[in-house]
Amino acid sequence: MDDAKQAMLLDRSISALDRDWICEAINKVEADFNRSADTHLIKLELPCLEAVDLYLKDESTHPSGSLKHRLARSLFLYGLCNGWITRDTPIIEASSGSTAISEAYFARLLGLPFIAVVPDTTASRKISQIEFQGGECKRVAARDIYETAAQLRDRLGGHYVDQFTYAERATDWRGNNNIAESIFTQMERERFPVPRWIVVSAGTGGTSSTIGRYMRYRPGLFASTHLCVVDPENSVFFDFFRTGDASLTATRGSRIEGIGRPRVEPSFMTGVIDRMIRVQDAASVGTLWWLESIIGRKCGGSTGTNLFGSIQIAAEMICHGQSGSIVTMICDPGDRYLDTYYNHAWVKEQGLDAARYVEKLEQFVGTGDLD
Repeated sequence: MDDAKQAMLLDRSISALDRDWICEAINKVEADFNRSADTHLIKLELPCLEAVDLYLKDESTHPSGSLKHRLARSLFLYGLCNGWITRDTPIIEASSGSTAISEAYFARLLGLPFIAVVPDTTASRKISQIEFQGGECKRVAARDIYETAAQLRDRLGGHYVDQFTYAERATDWRGNNNIAESIFTQMERERFPVPRWIVVSAGTGGTSSTIGRYMRYRPGLFASTHLCVVDPENSVFFDFFRTGDASLTATRGSRIEGIGRPRVEPSFMTGVIDRMIRVQDAASVGTLWWLESIIGRKCGGSTGTNLFGSIQIAAEMICHGQSGSIVTMICDPGDRYLDTYYNHAWVKEQGLDAARYVEKLEQFVGTGDLD
């Protein structure tokens, strides 16, 4: 539903009481931002990386535990400033988990009811965290999440946040400590301060759109930086990037929760992307296992996708005698996935040979060669 149609569902005249409440709500959201220090940038020290520096931006340290905290904050501010969210407005979202956890956090901050429409394959620990934040979960088949969320909005008179439509427009890509500005600021004192590559995965496309737009907004500073989006199996984004066919669909959802989509989402902007890499799910999981041995903790599935794509680029740079830096992200913590990616029985049931990729990565550490 577009902005105009959604606005028509609401009372066109906002009362003075509602205006006061919205102002107070915006202040609460911004105060939460001020209380949160920026997330850390972790450098991976590997023997093979003599001329290439590889960094992980650790977005798992946000108050709600993931990169989606930034998105949820922007989406709530967007809804508040548009007058879509007022006192007692039920908040509804279609989400595989992490966005819903972060939105439930902000709904609780504002004292608003929150309902997450999630695929029935969503990890149980994510469901528990949504409920811990005071949210309610409605499990449906993955293909039905959008329609069910819209039906709930209409029945309850609520606000359907719709991250897949509004992610790229709700975030201020020009600055305001967005993910791009944060990365480039933190890199200023590093050996290669202007990254050669930034590597991210896409769920809504909001993060890649923000980074790509910011780089083009400041071409004098970041003209040499390239944006690569990595895509898991069972996602149409990679094929859409190659063909431009927006009608593409997939028959099943991504096994890497939070990224990859079975349809082309409105927030996915191909024009800001320089390269895409398809990463096999076995590689994503194997990279998680390997990363735990390097940094001593577990990370979420999309982190494995991000890092494997980054290491593939690093191996290419080493092969061609190039130097520079690569930045990617830890998107969320691994304790949300103990029943899946860190459960060897589940991985075997999925037919994923993750151990093979652990061996490839161990080889890379010693030789700089990923093949």
